[in-house]
Amino acid sequence: MPSASANYRTLLRTPGAAAFFLPAAVGRLGIAMTGIGIVWLVHARTGSYAAAGLVTGGFAVADAVAGPQIGRLVDRFGQSRVLLGALGAHAGAVALLLAGAVPNVVAGVLVGATLPQLGALSAARWSALLSGERAAALPTAFALEALANGVSYLAGPALVSVLGAAGHPGAGVLLAAALVVGGGFVLAVQRRTTPPLSDHAERRHAGRALLRSAFLRQVALGLALGVFFGATQVSVAAYAVGRGTPDEAALLYCASNCTNLVGGWAYGARRRGGSLPHHQAAAAACLTLASLPLAFLDAPLAVGATLALTGLAVPVLLILTSVLTESSVPRAVLTQAFTWGNSASAAGVAGAAAVAGRVVDAGGAHGGFGVAAGAAVMMAVLALSGLRGSSPDAARPSALTQAVGPGAGNREASADASARTRRGSCHR
Repeated sequence: MPSASANYRTLLRTPGAAAFFLPAAVGRLGIAMTGIGIVWLVHARTGSYAAAGLVTGGFAVADAVAGPQIGRLVDRFGQSRVLLGALGAHAGAVALLLAGAVPNVVAGVLVGATLPQLGALSAARWSALLSGERAAALPTAFALEALANGVSYLAGPALVSVLGAAGHPGAGVLLAAALVVGGGFVLAVQRRTTPPLSDHAERRHAGRALLRSAFLRQVALGLALGVFFGATQVSVAAYAVGRGTPDEAALLYCASNCTNLVGGWAYGARRRGGSLPHHQAAAAACLTLASLPLAFLDAPLAVGATLALTGLAVPVLLILTSVLTESSVPRAVLTQAFTWGNSASAAGVAGAAAVAGRVVDAGGAHGGFGVAAGAAVMMAVLALSGLRGSSPDAARPSALTQAVGPGAGNREASADASARTRRGSCHR
């Protein structure tokens, strides 16, 4: 599809776009390597996977809790200032972990608490760069972000595992930190595309938007997506081990991850018609229909094909959740909003892994797949609830309204969005 490739090339040729997207993507690769790198390092030191899991759990919880607070600081003081401080703290925390200067759990928590939210920072820059008449390209930009994220989580853990298996367990953590700090530093010095700061009164008023139903719905969707991911990961492993063919797990993961990349790339490249909330509801419904058979299928080929189908729908939901989050809050709290979504997804993954593990122990892999299907049903319910006039919750001119026109909401909401567009353009 030449037109699809041209679509992404055109987006990256937007002045300033490649300069912040590429270093953020490099740093995101390091983020994807950090958790599994800690597993390899701590297991090599202690010989215990339980200890490694405890440290990694502390890292994940600290990342989820601290992320929105870092996002709030970014919205208040700007990306460059906060990011440089976070990078310095993260480098120090990784140094403590590698040197063994503090207990492993403490070091893991410090590494997670200082991990910079590069995905949220990049998304906020896309939002600022593609404002006004260019807002129709925002779904494509978030598709590009999803692709970068997908590639990172395919290549990153594999690279760390190769280093660990070669007898260098600490090299994965060190390389991850180098990518995070290096990519983050280059991003921090790109001041041209930094989103403008809001004044104190605007930030205080904008904070109320984080309690509105339009935003909370997207956070809940992110949580349900995390539950789907976590339950599916545990269930795929349990399915392969239960069949006595643990190697099949890698093939099943590959089937899902590859179609995940294809689905995100295709959605970002195509021309969209209709409202994005309807797209989100349709994607959630498709994910539900695709995941329900996993609760009873047994043949490996059928399970792999079904997982591949779910992989097509998941990136579309991720993209649309980002776009609709962007349209539901003011720019004064946009970075914080993105980080809340990330934290909700991480919490869903962690919680689902524990719940699905117990369900699998009690009823086998199909029970775990049932947990994933239940999460998909919840996503469909949440997305369908968003079709009932979400426009009144809009906090500013949205990419949704500008991209697809008044069909995204009623006439009154469209007029209100137009008025905000005029005010927003003056402010920016």
